[in-house]
Amino acid sequence: MSDLTELKTGEGRAKEITRRNFILGVIAGGAVVSAASYRFLSSTAHGGVFASDAGERLITLNVNGQQRRVDAMRQETLAWTLRYKLGLTGTKLGCDRAECGSCTVLIDDVPYYACSVLTHTVRGRKVVTIEGLASPSGKLHPVQQAVVDAQGFQCAFCMSGFIMSAVGYLKQNPNPTREQLAHGVSGNLCRCQDYTKILDSLMKGAEYMRRA
Repeated sequence: MSDLTELKTGEGRAKEITRRNFILGVIAGGAVVSAASYRFLSSTAHGGVFASDAGERLITLNVNGQQRRVDAMRQETLAWTLRYKLGLTGTKLGCDRAECGSCTVLIDDVPYYACSVLTHTVRGRKVVTIEGLASPSGKLHPVQQAVVDAQGFQCAFCMSGFIMSAVGYLKQNPNPTREQLAHGVSGNLCRCQDYTKILDSLMKGAEYMRRA
């Protein structure tokens, strides 16, 4: 092997070693940061200065007529708690910024965007989700039944939010005009934009509720 070849080989090995050391350094640095973060979070979760603010607290919620115990952080939204802590996935997360209405639930019979309500604020109040509308025997709520009969939705992602908004509105105005009901659910958006069929089904739901 010539001196030039040996020189190039040596340079290649030096670069390889340097690159390897760099990668190992990055990994080691990341491990140190992760370990430090873990120690910080562990200390706060076990009585640290931030434990009372950021830690989880066990609270009781009245959801669909049942008392449910759940760990909910101070900054946790009701939509997140319902879906991922209580398994009530009928409450959909769409925009997560109070614009689409797919997460609408009833709180004391009034429609609210669950994505914009903190879980801790509903203690002592009655929360109803789409799963809680049907009777214990399984009979659908009149608005739910009307949606089935009229086939008012296409993909149905927004359906539960519209139903909850309509139920809340019809409790206040059981005999609305089409225009009034449209205004009552105007906080809900449909990605399929089939509002005519949606209003047809909700108007039928208002009729079913008056008969019930």
